Amino acid sequence: MNVTFWILLWFCGLTLAQDVVPETDVATETGSCFPDMCKFLKEFGAMKEKQEGLETRLKETETQVSELKKKEASKIAFSAALGGNGHVGTFNIDTTLIYSTVITNVGNAYNHHTGIFSAPVAGVYYFTFFYHAGGSELVSLALMKNSEVISTAYDHKTSHDGADNGGNAAFLQLQQGDHVYMRLIASTHVWGNNHITTFSGALLHPL
Repeated sequence: MNVTFWILLWFCGLTLAQDVVPETDVATETGSCFPDMCKFLKEFGAMKEKQEGLETRLKETETQVSELKKKEASKIAFSAALGGNGHVGTFNIDTTLIYSTVITNVGNAYNHHTGIFSAPVAGVYYFTFFYHAGGSELVSLALMKNSEVISTAYDHKTSHDGADNGGNAAFLQLQQGDHVYMRLIASTHVWGNNHITTFSGALLHPL
């Protein structure tokens, strides 16, 4: 805008300088040209100020929208339970557990169809898992970040122990799009119902 203003001013000045008029016509030319030019420059300046004001308000609005988005994105927390009413497992291969009974899912980052939590923003998160199982089979659970084992819980098979309970937890620094989920190791089991074997997580603060 500043460049355009000075080019127009220079062009008008050059045009006036090149116009050769008799002295008798100077008053007439001055009366007819300069007032119009002054008016134009004033209007041009007013338009420039208006545009700068609009640009400032636009930047302020964009900043406010960005802050609101960050605030909403920071509200992430979920808890889900392994549904059913009985043994889950044993399986021949490592299996992602699907905690289908959603207790809470603020931010909708946990997918109860796949059992996978997808980090919506980069940040520090806290995850916990707890299980109940019968003592007649092995228990081996792993908290996974993408394809990396983060923490595990394990219990041996016993003939005299009727039930097993356990769990683990971890703080994780995640990037946007990282996946966190629970893996049941092959040939092991847990007990599924709507309350006792759970998987939970929450965003502590974004980065």
